[in-house]
Amino acid sequence: MAARDTGENNTEPLAQPGIYLGRMVVFLILVGFLAFILFKQITPAFLANPGLNGLILGVLLIAVVIAFGQVIRLFREVAYVNAAARGDQAKRPPALLAPMAPMVAARVGGTTLAGTAGYLDTIAARLDEGREILRYIAGILILLGLLGTFWGLIDTLSAVGGVIKGMRGGGDAGVMFDELKSGLAVPLSGIGLAFSASLFGLASSLITGFLELQAGQAHARFHNELQDWLMSGEIAAEVAVPIRAGGTGTQELKEAIDRLTSLVAEGGGSRAATLAMTNLAEGIQGLVQHMRAEQQMIRDWVEAQASRERELKQVLDRLGRERV
Repeated sequence: MAARDTGENNTEPLAQPGIYLGRMVVFLILVGFLAFILFKQITPAFLANPGLNGLILGVLLIAVVIAFGQVIRLFREVAYVNAAARGDQAKRPPALLAPMAPMVAARVGGTTLAGTAGYLDTIAARLDEGREILRYIAGILILLGLLGTFWGLIDTLSAVGGVIKGMRGGGDAGVMFDELKSGLAVPLSGIGLAFSASLFGLASSLITGFLELQAGQAHARFHNELQDWLMSGEIAAEVAVPIRAGGTGTQELKEAIDRLTSLVAEGGGSRAATLAMTNLAEGIQGLVQHMRAEQQMIRDWVEAQASRERELKQVLDRLGRERV
């Protein structure tokens, strides 16, 4: 009953990830507001290399969509578990929790199936796998920024080389210096804008990193709450077994001790005392029998759990081989 009470007192064991989605939206609003304030400064930097900078912003947009998708997908998972915990009619489980549908159903009934911990580890691995693309995109954005840096250096050095080759030799030193200064004015003035790709790449990587952080926190909270809810049934079931099994023997022993104590206090005869001692011995013997029955019950339960775990391991190994 302890396991069942846990599920009834907490009808919604999982919290919706709306707070993390709100943080992501607020962060993007602040970034957009900052870009609006610096629009005049950002526009020339973007136009210095519109192709590469546009590619960086496009990759950033993809990262934003993926990050929001990683958090939004949890709404279906959380709604499914909460509905099951409330006792509502079970709907088709979402893709992430589809393999754990029997575990969820068993937990609603107050128990935890064997192998639940292994399935929880699999869920954590799948959640982490979904965020791998965000980490990869953050690295790509930095590399694109470095590509823009080297691109700008090559263009600048090529322009400087062209200016030096175009200089006429043998003239006045002052005139040559003026020609060099005027010739280098264009490439040197544009070298700062040539590094704009690094600016866009690093900024986009920072934005992606923050979004990935929020998605990771949402996934961790979902996994921890799901684990706490599912595993609580297993602990309650293990504790409740000996309490229910040993209740009868303990009650008989208590009654026999009470009768013997009453006879001693009243100064009863030896025959009554002997009868009370016999009842006490019978109560102790009954308690021992109950304890042995409980031990056998626990051994049978452990063997059954071990057998289920072996079967589950065989199924997982077979699925792993099929995927390969």
